[in-house]
Amino acid sequence: MNAHRKLLVAAFLVAATSLLRAAVGAEINSAKLATIRAAMQEFVERGEIAGAVTVIGRHDRVLSLEAVGYQDLEQKTPMRPDCLFRIASMTKPITAIAVMILAEEGRLSIDDPVEKHLPEFHGQEVVVSRSGGKLVTRKPGRPITLRDLLTHTSGMSSGLPGELAELYMKRDRTLAEGVRAFAKHPLEFEPGTKWAYCNIGIDTLGRVVEVASGLPFEAFLDQRIFQPLGMVDTCFYPTADQLQRVAVTYGREKGKLVRSKPAVIGPPNGAKYPVPAGGLYSTAADLARLYRMMLNRGTLDGKRILSPHSVAEMTKVQTGELTSGFTSGMAFGLGWGVVRKPTGVTEMLSPGTYGHGGAFGTQGWIDPAKDLFVVLLIQRVGLPNADASDMRRQLQAIAVSALAK
Repeated sequence: MNAHRKLLVAAFLVAATSLLRAAVGAEINSAKLATIRAAMQEFVERGEIAGAVTVIGRHDRVLSLEAVGYQDLEQKTPMRPDCLFRIASMTKPITAIAVMILAEEGRLSIDDPVEKHLPEFHGQEVVVSRSGGKLVTRKPGRPITLRDLLTHTSGMSSGLPGELAELYMKRDRTLAEGVRAFAKHPLEFEPGTKWAYCNIGIDTLGRVVEVASGLPFEAFLDQRIFQPLGMVDTCFYPTADQLQRVAVTYGREKGKLVRSKPAVIGPPNGAKYPVPAGGLYSTAADLARLYRMMLNRGTLDGKRILSPHSVAEMTKVQTGELTSGFTSGMAFGLGWGVVRKPTGVTEMLSPGTYGHGGAFGTQGWIDPAKDLFVVLLIQRVGLPNADASDMRRQLQAIAVSALAK
C-alpha cells in the first residue's frame, strides 16, 4: 500500500467517524445505524456471504461504514473497509457519466446515431424472423442512437453468442476490436421499442468515449472522474498491491460457500479489454465519493464532474412505460436504474431513487428525496436476483429507519 493511498484512506476513516459522532444526535438515530453490523454479520453466519462492507451517507458526509466477515474465508483474512470489490454492472452508470461529460463539451450528443462515431455500425439490420436455421433481416426504421444504448433500448443482443462470449471472457482483444465484432450482429428488435439489458451496448458506449475524446476508455475515466473525485482505488486493472485487498468471490455448493470458478469476467492480468459494462474494481470510500457527487448535483469538494442538468437527465425516467429493470416498479434513466413506484425491495425508498447493482451482489442506490445513499459490497455469485436480495433489503430498511422523522 503506497503512502499516499494510506493517508487518503486513513483520512476518510477518521473523517467518517468524527462526522458521524458530531451529526448522529441531531439528524439520525445512531442506535438504529449501529444495528447494520449485526444484520450483515447474520448473513455471514448463515453462510450466505463470506463478508461485506457497507457504507451509508448523505451529500456532505458518511454516516456509517462497516466491514464484517472475511475477505478470504479459507485464510480467515478479516474483511477491511478498504477491501476492493468487483462491482461489475455498477460500472455502467460510470460509463454513462463519461458520455455525459463529452455531451456537455459538445463532442457528441446522446441523440447521435452510433454510426456517426463508429462507422462499422452503418448498414446494421434487424432480425425479422428465425425459421429452420435461416435468419431473415431487414433495415431498421432508424439507426440506433447513443440514447438507445444508455437506456438499453437499442435492440443489440442481450446475450453473448458464440465468438462474442469468447471475446468477452478472454479479453485478449482491444475494445475497438470487440465493438467491431458486435456491430456485425443484427439487432434483435426495432430501436426504442423494447427494453433489454445489454452489456455490449454499454461497451459500445465505452468505444464512443474513446473516439470522441481521443483517449483510451480507462484513461478518460481516470483523468475526468476518478482523479478529480479522489477515487484512488477504482480501476479496471488492479496493481499487485490492490490485488492483495480484493475480496474473494464465492458461490454456494451443497449449502456451503466455495470459491467461484471460472470467473464470470476473465482475469485482468494481461487483459486489453476494460469492459465498460462491468469491469471496474472499487471500494466503499471511492463509491461514497462518487455518490456524494451525484447527490451534490455533479460536484464534490469544489470539483465539478457534471452539470446539474446532466445529473437530472441521467436520473429521471427515460424509458417511458416500457417494462424495465429486474424488480417491480423500476424504469431506466441514462445508465441508471430509476425507482418509478417503490415496491418490494424498494418499498422503503422514494420515487426517483436511482442506482445500479452488480453480478456479484453489489448494490448502490441514491435517494435524493431523503438525501441518502446506501452501498452494499459483497462478492457472491449465484444469487437468484441480486437486485432483490435480502441483504439489500435489510440494509436499506435500516438506513431509512435511522433518518430523523
